[in-house]
Amino acid sequence: MPAVRMYTTAVCPYCLRAKALLRQRGVQGIEEIRIDANPAAAAEMGRLTGRRTVPQIFIGERHVGGCDELYALDASGGLQAMLQG
Repeated sequence: MPAVRMYTTAVCPYCLRAKALLRQRGVQGIEEIRIDANPAAAAEMGRLTGRRTVPQIFIGERHVGGCDELYALDASGGLQAMLQG
């Protein structure tokens, strides 16, 4: 299974929803990068994604997007395929 990395904040309900879905799909470890606690991480997220909102989710090296995009990917069957490598 490829690594999952997620840019988050402490109080983001969409981050919680995204993490819950990933866990339901078998992801055991999510590398969380808190942008509210680390301004350099927020700048890195913006540089990598062009976005300022959280969550921003990466599966392997691929940027999936935010919570809505993750749920859309799951609905289309693409999430399981990505998680299986």
